[in-house]
This record gives sequence, C-alpha cells and structure tokens, in this order.
Amino acid sequence: MRRDGPRSFSFYVLAAFFGLFVLFLYGPTLTILALSFQGPQGGLTFPMNGVSTFWFSRLWAGLGVVDIWAAFRRSLALGIVVMGLTVTIAFFAGLAFRKGFLGQTPLFYTAVASLIVPSIVVSLGIGLEFRLIDEGIKALAARIGWGFLQDHGTVMGMFTSGLGAHLTWTLPFGLLIMFAVFNRFNPAYEEAARDLGATGPQSLRHVVVPIILPSLVGVALFGFTLSWDELARTSQAIGGRNTLPLELQGLTTTVTTPEIYALGTVTTGVSLLVIGLAFGSFLAIQRRRARRVTLPGT
Repeated sequence: MRRDGPRSFSFYVLAAFFGLFVLFLYGPTLTILALSFQGPQGGLTFPMNGVSTFWFSRLWAGLGVVDIWAAFRRSLALGIVVMGLTVTIAFFAGLAFRKGFLGQTPLFYTAVASLIVPSIVVSLGIGLEFRLIDEGIKALAARIGWGFLQDHGTVMGMFTSGLGAHLTWTLPFGLLIMFAVFNRFNPAYEEAARDLGATGPQSLRHVVVPIILPSLVGVALFGFTLSWDELARTSQAIGGRNTLPLELQGLTTTVTTPEIYALGTVTTGVSLLVIGLAFGSFLAIQRRRARRVTLPGT
C-alpha cells in the first residue's frame, strides 16, 4: 500500500526508538564479533589493534588446561539429544492433550510451572535428587551385600541429571507450541483419511505429520538453541563434565585476551547456523507443498 504525503513526527520517534531497541538487543553481540577479529596485540576493549584471525587460531589450539573443544562436543551432543526428545515428547503430548485424558489440567500446570521457578532452584533440586539416589544405591548395596555398588560413583551426569535439567526448560516451550498448532488443526483431514481407509497410524504418518511438520521444525529449533545456551539449570546438575556455557563462564574470570570473544563468536555462529538450517527446512517444506498442490498448466 502506497502512502502519499510526508510522514508524521510520531513515526520518526517510534522509528528512532525501534532503532535504539535493536542496537541495545544486538549491540553486545556485534561488539564481541568485532573485538574477536583483533590483531595479536589486541585487548578486551576498543579501540581495536589491527584486524586478523589470530585469536581464532589460538582458540583452535586450546585454552590452557581447559579442553574447550571437548566441552563444545558435549554441548552439541546434549543439544541434539534434547532436540530429539523435545520434538518427540511434545508431539505425542500434544496429541494426548488434544484427545483429552483424566488429570490433564494438573499435568499441564505442573509442566509449565518449571518456567516460573527460578532456573538455579530447578538445578539445585535436580542435583539434590540425584545425590539422594546415589545415597539410596549405596544404602541398598550395603543392605544386600553388593559391595561393588559402593564404588559406583554417581548416577549424575550429562545424559541423566543434565538431560533432565534441560528438558525442564525445553519441553514446556515445545508443549505450548504444539497446543497452538493442534488448536488450529482441522480434524476433517483425519476424517477424510479414515473415510479413504487409512488406519490411525497411517493417518498420523501421512496426514497429521506432513501438515504440522514446519511447526515440528520450530520445536526442534527451540529445543536445540535453548539447550545449547543453557547455563543456570546445568550448573548444579551436570556432574563433573562441563558443557560449553559452563566452561565459558569459568573462562571469563581467567582469560583476559580476545580468545574469549573468539569463543563467543563461534558459539553465536553455531546458533545462527541452526536457525538458518531450521528456516531452510521450513522453506523447503513450503516449496514442496506448493509443487504438490499446483496443477499442471496453471
């Protein structure tokens, strides 16, 4: 729609406010990005001292006693597992809530409550729970005479307590997205599939999933990025093998060179890559649908 005449003063005020908001939102990230490309004599503040990829090469070689790339791989593996579980559980939970079952209202509020409770409290609770499990295993071992269980160490770890802590953060978002999707889903599609002889699983596979696939991609994006960046819920529940955010937090007190900015740039790049893959998948799905519904000669 074309607008004739000059714009009002309020338009420029709102545009300036929006510009300042965007600067406030992305300014720190852009600052870290710029400072990570300093020369060998660069510091942690402006003005920049040269432009190079020197600090990225130092980062690639490792940060002293910290195995940053092992932490990177751990965070990546954990993020992928959390993403898969978030999509799967949220999808089937959305189907269950859509059909309705006894106790669904208390269960819903219990699931969403983890978004309200402070993250550090959730982490402390999960850590305490797994310590109690360890004590229970040792007590049981002493009672029945299984001495080898006395030295089992701990059941707390990345794919036990750490995974649970991340799922308390990602699952409510996935569930809320599925609620919004299924509230708009027209059951006539499933009825038509059943009229054509499709079974329940066939209707789910060939009708429901293809229709809501872009939303599932969105849930996957939420699951990975929320897990990739999570710090507070991981801090007390991860065990002895830190994820990348925890290592990054520890490095802020020991590393006084732009290496820390280079690491921040790399982690931001991974997040942007995942977002790009998600949007690419969404566009590919939309184009595939458009080709299917377009009739020859139209």
